[in-house]
Parts: sequence; C-alpha cells; structure tokens
Amino acid sequence: MATPSTDAPISSLRQRMQHDMLMRGLGSHTRQDYVRHVRYFAAFLGRSPDTATPDDIRRFQLDQHEKGVGPATINGAVSALRFLFLVTLQRRDLSRALVITRYHRKLPDVLSVEEAGRLLEAAPGLKYKAALGVAYGA
Repeated sequence: MATPSTDAPISSLRQRMQHDMLMRGLGSHTRQDYVRHVRYFAAFLGRSPDTATPDDIRRFQLDQHEKGVGPATINGAVSALRFLFLVTLQRRDLSRALVITRYHRKLPDVLSVEEAGRLLEAAPGLKYKAALGVAYGA
C-alpha cells in the first residue's frame, strides 16, 4: 500500500480523530495504527475518507483480500475505520459496511505415541528422559 508524504500538514479530520482517540484513552500504539489504517484507506480512495460511500468500503476490503493481507491487519483496519466513522464522523451507516475477517485456526502438530516413545528412547540419560517425559506430559 502506498503511503502519502509525511511532511504535509495535518488535516482537520486527522486532528479531530487524534483528539477523539486521546479523549477516550487509547494507547499511543493504537492511535498510530488507527491513523496508519485511515491513511491507507484515504490513499486507496484518492480523496478524504469523510467522503467515502459503502461501496468504497466494500472495494477497499475486497482489495485487501485480493492483495493477501492477513486477517489481523484487515481487522485492525476495520477497528480503525469503525472508530473514524462512529466516533469522529458520526456516520453509523458507513460503519455497518465494514466486515470483520475470521481467523482460520490451525490445529497444533501432536506426536503420536510411537513418536513420543522414540523421542524418549533417544534421550542420552535418565535426567533427559525425565525432562522430556514431563514436557510431553504437559
């Protein structure tokens, strides 16, 4: 995603959003992330985010999926844009257009009984066998 130049003056919208985040006690990293996500959205639109439509939001989210952006980043953008639309702009209609992405959970790899037995047999001494046995049991 392209980022606009940082030497431009702060827009009144960004200033208002920063004040809203500060009044609500959001942490500094959260504030930075929210501003970054809104800046990416504005770069995608090519205009100020306060002129966005539900169709613009849909296109932005589809673009993120097509580019292979991870679920955590997409959901971070959703949180940032929700804050912008609900708190700063008071545009509930736009916040309803945002869609959270579900995580695809992977099951952990678990050793079979035979593999665990071979691991314990390969330990060089009783101390290591005990440690591996306790670690496996945990």
